[in-house]
Amino acid sequence: MNNHSPNIRPVIRQLDEATANRIAAGEVVERPASAVKELVENALDAGATRIDIAVEDGGKRLIRVADDGCGMTAEDLPLALARHATSKIDGSDLLAIRSFGFRGEALPSLAAVGRLSITSRAAGAEGAVIAVSAGKGAPVRPAAANRGTVVELRDLFFATPARLKFMRSERAETQAVAETVRRLAMAEPFVGFSLSADGREIFRADAEQGELFGALQARLGRVMGRDFTDNAVAIDATRDGLTLTGFAALPTYSRGAAVAQHLYVNGRPVRDKLLTGALRAGYMDVLASGRHPAAVLYLTCDPQLVDVNVHPAKAEVRFRDPQAARGLVVSALRHGLANAGHRASSTVGTATLAAFRAEVPGPAATRPYQMDYRPSRGAVRAGLDLQAPLPTPETGFAETPSARFEAASNETAAEAPLGAARAQIHENYIIAQTGDGLVIVDQHAAHERLVYERLKAQAEANGIAGQALLIPEIVELSEADAARILSIAGDLAGLGLVIEPFGGGAIAVREAPAMLSRLNAAALIRDILDDLADQGASDRLRARIDAVLSSMACHGSVRSGRRMSAEEMNALLREMERTPKSGQCNHGRPTWVKLRLSDIERLFGRKD
Repeated sequence: MNNHSPNIRPVIRQLDEATANRIAAGEVVERPASAVKELVENALDAGATRIDIAVEDGGKRLIRVADDGCGMTAEDLPLALARHATSKIDGSDLLAIRSFGFRGEALPSLAAVGRLSITSRAAGAEGAVIAVSAGKGAPVRPAAANRGTVVELRDLFFATPARLKFMRSERAETQAVAETVRRLAMAEPFVGFSLSADGREIFRADAEQGELFGALQARLGRVMGRDFTDNAVAIDATRDGLTLTGFAALPTYSRGAAVAQHLYVNGRPVRDKLLTGALRAGYMDVLASGRHPAAVLYLTCDPQLVDVNVHPAKAEVRFRDPQAARGLVVSALRHGLANAGHRASSTVGTATLAAFRAEVPGPAATRPYQMDYRPSRGAVRAGLDLQAPLPTPETGFAETPSARFEAASNETAAEAPLGAARAQIHENYIIAQTGDGLVIVDQHAAHERLVYERLKAQAEANGIAGQALLIPEIVELSEADAARILSIAGDLAGLGLVIEPFGGGAIAVREAPAMLSRLNAAALIRDILDDLADQGASDRLRARIDAVLSSMACHGSVRSGRRMSAEEMNALLREMERTPKSGQCNHGRPTWVKLRLSDIERLFGRKD
């Protein structure tokens, strides 16, 4: 807002150091969790193998971070509190950053808005301590200390009381601190972490042993829970100088919000639109509506290929080739999920067991997981004319009910992952016996995924047919938007959408995908442009085509209510084992659940 008259020349002043530090503090330290992040990252840069964090009153009264890193000498301490003083870089190349910190702003910023003390001892040197309050420092004094550094920040924002009004409750701030520590702990599995709040330990992760992938899996099990690691697939891919590793959860192990998505670039936790968009694209067409994937992914590359000096908080990055980074994430996730084959999350089986247990009457009765779907009544009443034959033997569908039969052999049941079919119940669910339990398969959901994957493979092999428009649709855009959409004209043509420049900022839509009836080309073009502006890429047209293929698969699949023969059911199980992503239907719901024999025996009191 401009409050000055054009006839009055405002005076340019040099801000004093205290004000400049408080402005910097507002950029670097938004809340106690931000202060914890900066201090823990300093400890990691110092080579610490153990970091202990303690907070009081959500970090507003006290933040203490102690590490066993290299430490500092008495001569280092005053310099560490000077603005833009750092040991991480020499300033010659801001694109060769291999440490968490490099700006030299965190400690002076914290000292400007709180009461800061640093006690440190380097190997072979005496311990020393320095204290600063609201930017005013005291001389360095000798102190007894172990090797490493202890930073204490008391009364955060006491020097800027207006900021305190924006602090959330003690519980909310403590949760934010805990989330920050967990995110950093997932980045450094060989470092031990502990976090205490008001004298009570709320998080602990001891240093892991072994090789990197095993250590990462063990650390994620501690932080994310064993359910995550048990239901995740390993990701390991390299392309164009970029390497992606980590773990991505099965689609049937999804969350109601994007709270279990953790992305790292060269070990640094980031929240990047490009990468989160790529994560969503990697799970496209396998998640139920309103569900979000769970994943912990580590992208590593030469520091020259990524700029981390985008924001003072260092939570955003910029890639030299953003499409290469996005393409790697999308392709690696799709490949990893496809290799998971017919797997479905173990939590689905746990929920099934819970459903079998008798509920205790009264308000105390709860379900740990509630299935949000049921077989469609319309599907049960569907006519036989909509059903397509299964890819099975020549016998075709059974004309008589198959209520019970004996499977081929116990050897088949033991060897096949989904076992041998034993029965069909309610003309919709296949019961199969495995070597260590039983499997229940939703025949329509399973076959729908099989047909869908076949249709996608055919479309990929033959291309998406386009249909020429009788009258080309002219879409008026700005020249910049026209140039942006025309830059991906080749990709769109591969999906059946042919566009050409029409002069100025206009483009002409010559052909549209034949399978998309009543397409609003102008609206689609603008939606794609929004995706390009926000994420640098767009999967919107691909998603629409996949939705049509999914609908075709739904109508061409074996319906609920269809009685199947033993041969048909076993053939369906075998193809599920061969087909990628068959553990969930096109809508992201599980196609099968497994119950272990030991769990079934517990239901009947046969085991303790």
